[in-house]
Amino acid sequence: MTIASSSRPQRIAVVAFEGMTPFHLSVPCLVFGTDAGAEPGFEVLVCAAEGRPLRTAAGFVIAVERDLSAIDEADIVVMPAWHEDCRRAPDELIERLRRAHARGARVVGLCLGAFPVAQAGLLDGKTATTHWELAAALARRYPKVKVNREVLYVDEGNVLTSGGVAAGLDCCLHLLRELRGAEVANRVARRLLIAPHRQGGQAQFIEHPLPSKASEGRFAEVLDWVLHNLAQPHGIDALAERAAMSRRHFTRHFRQATGTSFKQWLLSQRLAQAQRMLECTNVPIEVVAGEAGFGTALSLRQHFKASLHTSPSHYRRQFRAGQAGAA
Repeated sequence: MTIASSSRPQRIAVVAFEGMTPFHLSVPCLVFGTDAGAEPGFEVLVCAAEGRPLRTAAGFVIAVERDLSAIDEADIVVMPAWHEDCRRAPDELIERLRRAHARGARVVGLCLGAFPVAQAGLLDGKTATTHWELAAALARRYPKVKVNREVLYVDEGNVLTSGGVAAGLDCCLHLLRELRGAEVANRVARRLLIAPHRQGGQAQFIEHPLPSKASEGRFAEVLDWVLHNLAQPHGIDALAERAAMSRRHFTRHFRQATGTSFKQWLLSQRLAQAQRMLECTNVPIEVVAGEAGFGTALSLRQHFKASLHTSPSHYRRQFRAGQAGAA
């Protein structure tokens, strides 16, 4: 992984192209740009092979000042999308992606941006995802890639890929969280009015469900109360009573609102709380386990290993090392 020196911000090259959808281009710019609330420390470089204004799918043009040589300066390279016909990328782009990866830059393929990344061979032997409608096409064209169409994003360390459209936001927020920590990522998510962290499959839950009408306010208040009392035990019957619902109605309403079960949602919130404490405090692992609702350090370690494939202690060391390198 390339870490920017303390004398300059981390450079993120975002590749634009003729006919792209403006939303895709805006995703990494919104997440890593300071206007979204991220801390200074990133320099976003939008670049393109074409030496002229780019027409977009929305009917207006984008003036891009940098050519693809910006990739050679970048710590992170983002392919925010690709052509819907999944055409092969030009040789210059593929070669620059390969060189960037070889020198340690992280390469990110959002939505159909996974196709050029796969063409460059950067996904061979790795798991990747893309828009579910074209996941089968990615698997057929690049049989060395293990395509998982059910997830929002896949982090393979130096290569990341995401599902379609809004999943690019999830992937970029995940990367921002890794680089700058939970508080910064959460602040950007709040500014953009999106969930700071979504886990699981395409039917993802919303971390902080908002009521769509006044009658749902009590349900939202119950979930907010749970988030502020994660150390306590929580049962569906007690929460349904607090929300003035039957158990059946509460369970059904919860899945409709969040896209997952209460048990899985609660586990995800507790893991997120543990991550924040490991990132932002020096308290012992036993204290983290208690305040996050796991009860014991052993339970916390077991859930960390199952969900995050690491240990709490290693996560803390890894995060602190990343922060020191990016400072």
